[in-house]
Amino acid sequence: MTTTLFDLTGRIALVTGASRGIGEEIAKLLAEQGAHVIVTSRKVAGCEAVVDTIRAAGGSAEALACHVGNMEDIEKTFTYIRNQFGKLDILVNNAATNPFFGNVLDTDLGAYQKTVDVNIRGYFFMSIEAGKLMRDNNKGVIVNTASINGLQPGPGQGIYSITKAAVINMTKVFAKECAQFGIRCNALLPGLTKTQFAGALFEHEEIYKAALQTIPMHRHAEPNEMAGTVLYLVSDASSYTNGECIVVDGGMTV
Repeated sequence: MTTTLFDLTGRIALVTGASRGIGEEIAKLLAEQGAHVIVTSRKVAGCEAVVDTIRAAGGSAEALACHVGNMEDIEKTFTYIRNQFGKLDILVNNAATNPFFGNVLDTDLGAYQKTVDVNIRGYFFMSIEAGKLMRDNNKGVIVNTASINGLQPGPGQGIYSITKAAVINMTKVFAKECAQFGIRCNALLPGLTKTQFAGALFEHEEIYKAALQTIPMHRHAEPNEMAGTVLYLVSDASSYTNGECIVVDGGMTV
């Protein structure tokens, strides 16, 4: 006996930061379950490679350049979606930046501004525009990729950790205020995951080994191990799940 709870056939999904890492794995899994996935990141070339992989596997996808730290890009993206599809069923806010690694006292204005613009302002206005489309159709799901750093600040990742804490609360705000429009909003909080984005942590052997000692499973995660939680959150399997921030960290924060 099979279940259709995870079937996304006919749904339009937008995944940001999907040219590699966790975003790529999310995009591929949603397409595998039947969604038409709009694969976005700052540079379209990486997105096109992901789209090629999805199509080769029999899925439906297209590539679109969208820098979520740029308000004009956000506006153009949603103008395109509204004109092309007239709806958006799923938004996965996954794009993020972490340009500074070091003591918080050494954070300069440029690093601060870039991190806030992408990780907070970007998520906020992507959710606003997606929410308006979803409200028009009285249905939709938003998933934000936050981080366990939003619960426990990571070493050398001060401003990044602050923005991820903001994403956690932002998730709850949208969940509370948008449920009346048929919109659910939840968050994924990854732990130590082997991605290019997290490269600085893996390059610092001392920090990496210290992190492993705090993980009961004694290993880091691979990007594909994050995608299943997102599938649950965007599917009918989680129809009564709203405002939740699901930690996927191998037990690190236990």
